[in-house]
Amino acid sequence: MINFGTGKLIAVPTNLADGTAIANPTPVILGTMQEVSLDLSVEMKSLYGSKRYPIAVGQGKGKTEIKAKYAEIDGAILGSLFFGKAAATGIKAAKFDEAATIPATPGPYTLTIAPPSSGTFVADLGVLNASTGVQYTRVASAPATGQYSVNTSTGVYTFAAADQGVAIKISYEYSAASGGQVWTMTNDVMGYTPSFTLLLQNTFDGKNMVCKLNRAVSGKLSVPFKSDDFAIYDFEAEAFANSAGDLGYICLF
Repeated sequence: MINFGTGKLIAVPTNLADGTAIANPTPVILGTMQEVSLDLSVEMKSLYGSKRYPIAVGQGKGKTEIKAKYAEIDGAILGSLFFGKAAATGIKAAKFDEAATIPATPGPYTLTIAPPSSGTFVADLGVLNASTGVQYTRVASAPATGQYSVNTSTGVYTFAAADQGVAIKISYEYSAASGGQVWTMTNDVMGYTPSFTLLLQNTFDGKNMVCKLNRAVSGKLSVPFKSDDFAIYDFEAEAFANSAGDLGYICLF
């Protein structure tokens, strides 16, 4: 058959990062697929005598790899396929260049951060003069012109009286209790890794090619960012045999 296009690539998680079997797995679709390849390879072992060419050749260890490029990042790809962990509900993020104006006389010359989603202030990420782009210098207390201090427990920024009325931009890190998914990247013991099944199917001109890998693990997940183009994510996985000794199947029809 002749192939055209990328087809569909769907993974079904089978085991968590600690090896625990998943009772009711949710299938994961790698969306807006750009490119996918199935690479089958084996080591060739050659037996030589006293002459130049081998007198026998056999197959040694084999390797089956899936490499995919896709355009839609999904939480399930991070959680189920790569980290092998359930997500916690919440948001951990940053707010950049939030516009504000330092209060005028008689003060106090303070600004209290109100993070999105009724969130909580976590850390300061800097203050800029909105007109000049000059960065303010953070100090412990009693700021002078061009300086500021911040109470990280309350998110209150304090400025000098001499800077009253100046337009500024504040950047900060915050967290919220709901609205997103969070995966904590922990330093786990080596060994166990989350596993899943993979099914690749492509159809062209009335013909179909299907490949299923019974167990696979992912060793690479790239999240690139570009200044003038859409991000295309890289996902790589390697297959291994299941408990019955089967790698999977390839079907043409």
